[in-house]
Amino acid sequence: MRQESEKLFFEGNRLLGQGDLAAAGDCFRQACALQPDFAEGWANLALVLDRQGQLPQAELAYRKAMQCGCDAFELHLNFGALLGVQKRFSEARQAYAQAMRCNPESAALWSNLGALQLAMKQDDQARACLEKALALQSTHAKARFNLAYLHLRQGNFEEGWRCLEARDWYAGIARHLPCPRWNGEPVAGRNMLLSYEAGHGDVIQFVRYVPLLKAAGAAHITLICHPALCTLMATLTGLDLVCPFDQKLPDPVWDYWCPLLSLPYHFQTRADHVPAPIPYLRADPDLRAHWRKRLAQTPIDVKAEGRAFRAGLVWKGNPAFENDSDRSIADLQLLEPLLALPAIHFVSLQKGAGESEPEALNARRVEQGLAPYPIQTLGCEMRDFADAAAIVCQLDLVISVDTAMAHLAGALGIPCWLLLPDYMTDWRWGDGRDGGEHSPWYPHAMRLWRQLPGGNWPEVIARIAAALPGAAPPKRTPSP
Repeated sequence: MRQESEKLFFEGNRLLGQGDLAAAGDCFRQACALQPDFAEGWANLALVLDRQGQLPQAELAYRKAMQCGCDAFELHLNFGALLGVQKRFSEARQAYAQAMRCNPESAALWSNLGALQLAMKQDDQARACLEKALALQSTHAKARFNLAYLHLRQGNFEEGWRCLEARDWYAGIARHLPCPRWNGEPVAGRNMLLSYEAGHGDVIQFVRYVPLLKAAGAAHITLICHPALCTLMATLTGLDLVCPFDQKLPDPVWDYWCPLLSLPYHFQTRADHVPAPIPYLRADPDLRAHWRKRLAQTPIDVKAEGRAFRAGLVWKGNPAFENDSDRSIADLQLLEPLLALPAIHFVSLQKGAGESEPEALNARRVEQGLAPYPIQTLGCEMRDFADAAAIVCQLDLVISVDTAMAHLAGALGIPCWLLLPDYMTDWRWGDGRDGGEHSPWYPHAMRLWRQLPGGNWPEVIARIAAALPGAAPPKRTPSP
């Protein structure tokens, strides 16, 4: 039995090294079934389950490994990370304490501790842990990135941008680019290639630097971005060519390439000096005309003083985002205090996850003998962000969780009320300690509505519902 279980264990390790989690997990399960006290087998099964996102099963396997006598540093480190993701902070600390006993000089451990304290908003302790990690291993990318998050969240942009340069998530892109990376050399007369990073919202936020590159003398600027952004990006002043990342690039003509999130570093952006020439994106006039007709087709009469007050709604982000369960609103029903307000024409801009919720909610209301809410569903009809821009430009207000649609409204100069989670608020919205309701990234366009400590969407929605009826159609910068 023991020999067979060890054979399965080694085969599982081989498959794990190849990235075949499913097959590796099967081997470790069989090994542990043959030898129930096989501590290493349980530990590796826990790791596989953890990577597969099966957290309850992973926790059981971690605990079984410890019960069988496994006291490995990696086991306690990984278990602490699993508990931290579930916001079980006290238990995570205990797991990290066990890891510390095994290896107090591990940069990975100090980095994880720093990340845990960041999540708990214990910024001073977090900084000390992250700096300790970097003292032990100056090249530790996660520690440097977490330190960047801390500095940027606090508005320490100089140090934050410098630390952010340690990120490595664009390494796969860099391997396919035919020119050296830009490190701040003069760009006059040079051809520049800018590459997308992360999500759609990041591209929308940071393409504001393209006109600055052009003003510095760049001869030609190409942007690689998500296909859904290409048509919209063509409206950006200073941009000469837009290429979707899923198509072959034209013949190489570039002198340098640069990831978008490095531009604030090279342009020495500070919290009190953010380039924000709002609007810097625009909607296509023909698309505006098309969507103007579509907006007029709502079957619900919500006229107020001869004109409908139109408010766009976005309540969910990409479910694959690591903090989506906190930044997104679980169900449209939570927004009923807004939907029940009189004289407002709501427009659902929700696309993908949640886009069918308005119809489902109104169908339930009709079954109950209640009038449907005045919400028009357009997200499912939008082909890309150019369509979204043409709709948003004709709204009085966008009410959104932290998604690309909020960045789009801000870049277009359309008023946006942004709903922010208390837990791990994105660094770009600050830490809120100054009571900040406004963003230097989208001045005059964006108002921040933060959850109170502990996280509670109904309380935020109640505040918005109280403020919305008194909001006259806000003044906004028109977009041609």
